[in-house]
Amino acid sequence: MPIFSVYIVNRAGGLIYQMDHYQPRTEVEKTFTFPLELRLKIVDERVVVAFGQQDGIKVGHTILAINGDAVIGRKVGDGRDVLEEIANSENYPIAIKFGRPKLSTNERIMLASMFHSLYAIGCQLSPEAKSSGIQLLETDGFKLHCFQTLSGIKLIVLADPKQSGVDNLLQKIYEVYADFALKNPFYSIDMPIRCELFDKNLQALLDTYERSGFYVQGMS
Repeated sequence: MPIFSVYIVNRAGGLIYQMDHYQPRTEVEKTFTFPLELRLKIVDERVVVAFGQQDGIKVGHTILAINGDAVIGRKVGDGRDVLEEIANSENYPIAIKFGRPKLSTNERIMLASMFHSLYAIGCQLSPEAKSSGIQLLETDGFKLHCFQTLSGIKLIVLADPKQSGVDNLLQKIYEVYADFALKNPFYSIDMPIRCELFDKNLQALLDTYERSGFYVQGMS
């Protein structure tokens, strides 16, 4: 069962580290005849399915390629407009690849900041004093697990809903953070983490944990 990604958020809500460990394949390619049965719209300069999901193509999916040519935003790689290409009956049959676009760096930074705010709101709404804040958010496709250190750094893991023992994994990630980031003489707390040893040991930890469901001592 996969560990999808790891985020580390500093005390001010800034994203200082992010690793994608496993990304489920969500791309679907299909050849269409004219007229296109899907309704499309522009969202954030991307061509997105608004209505008519079918054959694995879902509302919210973005057009990633047309006839093998990559789509960037609302344009094909050579500058052609995607909607104009699809509206032209002479271009059919046409092969269109759909999928979820990867989050940009700016989008990840924004989401980390939003979660930091939600965490603070959770603490304030709690009827109990000194609430731990948000520790778990659950959806049908993944669970978000959060551990806040005593210094206020948030370690976040996105994992398969069936993955067990993620609380223990968060503790082990904190140990890797302490050993290979905080003890690095060139690193300052709250700053972006750019350390090869940290990357290597975190990757090894996630690989081992994903295979076994628990941490194996002496891994590193």
